[in-house]
Amino acid sequence: MEHEDGLSLIQRAWMVRRANFNDEIFFDFPTQTESITLTGHSCALNCAHCGGHYLTGMSSVEEIQIRGALNQSYPFRSALISGGCTREGKVPFPEHLEFLRRLKRNVRLNFHVGLLSDEEVPLLKDLADVISFDFVADRETIREVYGLDFGPEDYRRVFLALQDVVPVMPHVTLGLKGGEWQGEEAALEVLSELDIRGLIFNVFIPTPGTRYADRRPLPVEEVIDFLARARIRFSKIPLVLGCMRPKGKYRQVLDEAAVDLGLNRLVMPTPGARRRAEELGLKVIHGEECCAL
Repeated sequence: MEHEDGLSLIQRAWMVRRANFNDEIFFDFPTQTESITLTGHSCALNCAHCGGHYLTGMSSVEEIQIRGALNQSYPFRSALISGGCTREGKVPFPEHLEFLRRLKRNVRLNFHVGLLSDEEVPLLKDLADVISFDFVADRETIREVYGLDFGPEDYRRVFLALQDVVPVMPHVTLGLKGGEWQGEEAALEVLSELDIRGLIFNVFIPTPGTRYADRRPLPVEEVIDFLARARIRFSKIPLVLGCMRPKGKYRQVLDEAAVDLGLNRLVMPTPGARRRAEELGLKVIHGEECCAL
């Protein structure tokens, strides 16, 4: 897409990035962040895009307790605290406060908690270093994907309540509704009105065994255009390409474009993206923890 000034959308996005940030890019390989599920492999929602699949690759509370006891300390610097959700759309972290407080003495904690109640939010003060919050701004998507009777106003309300207590990193999953565009632009509209410190983008992955297993991800060219427009719109805050995105050729094309259009951070970038950063003269800073931290 070419603008009236003769520059492509990607070129315009790159110019915005160069005008507002140092010539550096962060590449994260989160080997020092442990993913912990507070609910084992169970999730009451059985969401259309996940179906509990991603819980199977996470460590249980019991496994972490054993490892900590054996080593006298934990062999990681930070942890993502997540798990399956209750029927109310939240991870039941208050049931594990004693374990979490012990863990907090040694490592930094990134919480993925969902739609907490007003009574639960204050419990995260002095416990969470950051909250990873999936921001959805389309009622139909919320109902179809999660099976929840909530609306965009509920996500905004919980986001603001959390932000009063602890830093929050909003996540927007492109194509969450089975590989369709539905509400992503609306999410950016709401977030542009809030005081956000950064924004993480993920891209829907068709996952075997889920209700969306036979769907396709969004066309990569459309994702690239969306990210370029987001770079221009959010000119002064760091933008991140998160760990959840399709692999293979799709990822190769997306990652190189993400560098070209000026994203600030990529998780597990492809070799091509790393080469592109060098060609653009960017100083590469390697991280070993979750991008939200």
